[in-house]
Amino acid sequence: MQWALLFDFDGTLADTTGFLLQSMRHSFELLPGRRPSDAEWIAGIGTPLRSQLRQFVPEPEVEPLYLRYRAFQKEHLTALTRPFPATLEVVQRLRARGHAMAIVTSKSEEIARLSLAALGFTAFDALIGADSVARHKPDPLPVLTALEKLGARPSEAVFIGDSPHDIASGNGAGVCTIGALWGPFGREVLERARPTHLLERLELLPALLERLGASRAD
Repeated sequence: MQWALLFDFDGTLADTTGFLLQSMRHSFELLPGRRPSDAEWIAGIGTPLRSQLRQFVPEPEVEPLYLRYRAFQKEHLTALTRPFPATLEVVQRLRARGHAMAIVTSKSEEIARLSLAALGFTAFDALIGADSVARHKPDPLPVLTALEKLGARPSEAVFIGDSPHDIASGNGAGVCTIGALWGPFGREVLERARPTHLLERLELLPALLERLGASRAD
């Protein structure tokens, strides 16, 4: 079966948790007494940046912090963004098998495109970023929008993500959801989100897709 494959970016394709924490610390340097803890910031990974910031500062301070964060991110993106081991090879293998693929990320489209280019990803047919839709993860709209761009139905799609926000978005859209255990969220956190499957390593995804396709054919 030719699944439509939707991927989150941070924590799923790219090992960026340390980079995201550095960006947060930099953006809050002028507000040291109000900086989120690392655990608090990680809990919001997978949601749009402005939404994260609103959890910690009043609305008038959101945009200055947002701009400071984005400036740091752009400056250091190439040096601090790295794919997880074997990620490029797995994505290329899936593309060679004919799967339509999209990115569904809470990054802005601009930052997401820069990040994909920095890592050499060229296999994706569509990109849905935080500014692509009116509502983002955990809302199902970004997943549904990606499916529309790929011309796929929810029953034909799989969404792979490392955060409970990814799983909630995919479950709400009616797609098969796969929790990525190699990201910053632990097994218990992802289990509470009720993904269809949990996966230990991305290298195991092609085999899982084959099993899912075979079960559909039975």
